[in-house]
Amino acid sequence: MAAMLALKTYDSDSNESTDSENIKEKTSDDSFSHLKPIATDSSISKAIALNAAPVVASKDDVHLTRTFEAGTKEVTFNPKYEELYAPQVGPENPFKTNQAQSVRNTLTGYVEPAHINNFHFDNQRKTFTSYGYALDPSVDIHQVEEKLIGDKTAAEDNKGLTVFEQKPKEKASEKRKRQRNPDASDIEGYLGPWGKYVDEETISKPSEEEQKDLDEILAKRSKMGKQKEEKISEEKTTLHIKDAYDYQGRSFLHAPQDVGVNLKSDDPPEKCFLPKKHIHTWTGHTKGVSAIRWFPKTAHLLLSCSMDTKIKIWEVYNERRCVRTYNGHKQATRDISFNNDGTEFLSCAYDRYCKLWDTETGECKGRFTSRKVPYCIKFHPDEDKQHLFVAGTSDKKIVCWDIRSNEIVQEYDRHLGAVNTITFVDQNRRFVSTSDDKSLRVWEWDIPVDFKYISDPSMHSMPATNLSPNGKWLACQSMDNKICVFNVLNRFKYMRKKLFTGHMVAGFACSMDFSPDMSYLISGDADGKLYIWDWKSTKLYSKFKAHDDVCISCLWHPHETSKVATCGWDGVIKYWD
Repeated sequence: MAAMLALKTYDSDSNESTDSENIKEKTSDDSFSHLKPIATDSSISKAIALNAAPVVASKDDVHLTRTFEAGTKEVTFNPKYEELYAPQVGPENPFKTNQAQSVRNTLTGYVEPAHINNFHFDNQRKTFTSYGYALDPSVDIHQVEEKLIGDKTAAEDNKGLTVFEQKPKEKASEKRKRQRNPDASDIEGYLGPWGKYVDEETISKPSEEEQKDLDEILAKRSKMGKQKEEKISEEKTTLHIKDAYDYQGRSFLHAPQDVGVNLKSDDPPEKCFLPKKHIHTWTGHTKGVSAIRWFPKTAHLLLSCSMDTKIKIWEVYNERRCVRTYNGHKQATRDISFNNDGTEFLSCAYDRYCKLWDTETGECKGRFTSRKVPYCIKFHPDEDKQHLFVAGTSDKKIVCWDIRSNEIVQEYDRHLGAVNTITFVDQNRRFVSTSDDKSLRVWEWDIPVDFKYISDPSMHSMPATNLSPNGKWLACQSMDNKICVFNVLNRFKYMRKKLFTGHMVAGFACSMDFSPDMSYLISGDADGKLYIWDWKSTKLYSKFKAHDDVCISCLWHPHETSKVATCGWDGVIKYWD
C-alpha cells in the first residue's frame, strides 16, 4: 500500500498520474507478486524494464553458416563459397574403418570423371588385342615418357607402333627377288611380269612327321563323315482274332449291322449330347498313344499309333477287341491316315519313314523317306488322286509322294519352321498348313507357292487343326492355351470373337474335334482332362479327368449322339458316353 501511495503522489500532472495507474494495474499482475514494495525512483524504472519484451538470440546469430547434407540433390538457397567448402559437422562414427571414412562415389572408391577420345581409346585397345602391348593408361604421357605395358618383345619388334601407324617400308635389298627375262624375242624363255620368285617352291610336300599327323586327321574325318546306312526294319503283323473272315467270307473291315445304329448313313445325328460316363478302355500299347483315327464313313473300327512304334486297330462295337497289330517302324510313330475307303492307311514315324499298309492283311505296300522326320501325313481326299499323299517334314517342306512310282512329285518349300499340320479345304482344291514359324499358309493344290500367308505378332504356333463337318470353319489349337477359328470358305478370315479358352495345352499338340451336328467342340489338355465347349456361344460346358497323363487326341463318333474316344500318353484309349 505504501508503494501505491508513493506512485500516486509522484507528480500532480494528469499524464503521469495515468501512467502510474497503468503501472498500478500491472503491478497487481502475478508476475510482480514476488517484488517487495519500495517507494523509490529506481523501483519505477525496474517495473518498466520488467514489462519490456525479452531479448532472444536466434540460431542465425549463433550459426552464421548454413549447413546441408553431403548427399543433398537440390539446394533451396544460394550458398556461399565458405558454406560449400565448410568442414563436415557432427559426431563421427568411431567404428568406421579408414576405407569407409574416405570420400567415394562408388562401392570401391572415388571415380573421377574423365574424357578420352574414342579414336585413341580404340587405337590402344586394338593394338593390345593385335600386338599384345599398349600405352599404360595410369601414366600421364604429357609429364612422363611413354610407358608401354604388355608384351615388351613385341613392342620392341614393332618399335612401339599402334595398329593405325604404318610400319616403315622394306628396303629394296630386303625384298624378294624375282626371276627376270624381259627379252620378248625369246619366245620360250620370256617371263615378263609373271616371273616367279627366286626361292619360290611351287610344289611343297609335307615332311614325314607332318604326313603322319595329316593321315590321322583324315582318317578321323572319314569315320565321322560316313553315314551309317540304316537297315529297314522288317514289317510284321499279328492278327489277334481267331478268324480273319466270317462264315460269309467277310473280313473285319465289313461294318456290322446289328449295333442299333445305321453306320452307313451319310446324315449326322439330329442332336448330340454331352458324354458323361466312361464305358470302355482299350489297353495294349506299352507307351503313350500319339494319334487315333476312325475307320472312314462307318467308324466301326479305331486305328491307333503309339510311341511304342506299333499301330493297332480296334473294334468299336460288340466285343471291342484288338483286331490287328502292325509292327514296322523303328521309332515312335507320329501320325496315321486312312485312304477314302479304308483299305489302306499311311503311317509316319521318327525313323524318317512313311509306310503304306494294307489294313486287312497287314502287308506293307510301300516305304517312303526323304531323310527327314515326317510330322504329319495325309492322303489326297479326291477319288482320282488316291495315289498321292502329302507329308509335312522337319526340314520346313511339304512333300508330295506318288505311291505308284515311289517318287516325290512336288515340294512346297515356303515355311520357315517344321510343318505340323496339313488340312484340305475348299472341296480339296486347296490345303492349309501350319508350322513352327507361327504362321498359317494356304496353298493351291500342285502350285508350290502359297497364295495366302497369315501371320501376326500375337499369333502362336498351332500344332493341331481340324476342319468342321460342314467344311466352313478351321479350328486351330494355339500354343497360348486358346483354340482359334478361321473361316475357310472364301477369304480365310480370322474370327477374333470365336475363341475357346480355359484349357492348358502350351507345349503339347492336343487335337480337337467337332460333334457331328456342329453344336460342340471338344479338346484334350496337358492335365489329361477333356474339355467340351458350346460352338455357338464359346461357353465351356463340361470338363472332366479323362487320362492320367496328357490327353493328346479326342474324336467324336460320326454316327453316335454322345460317344467320344480319347487317347493319352498313359498308353490307353478310352470310350465315353
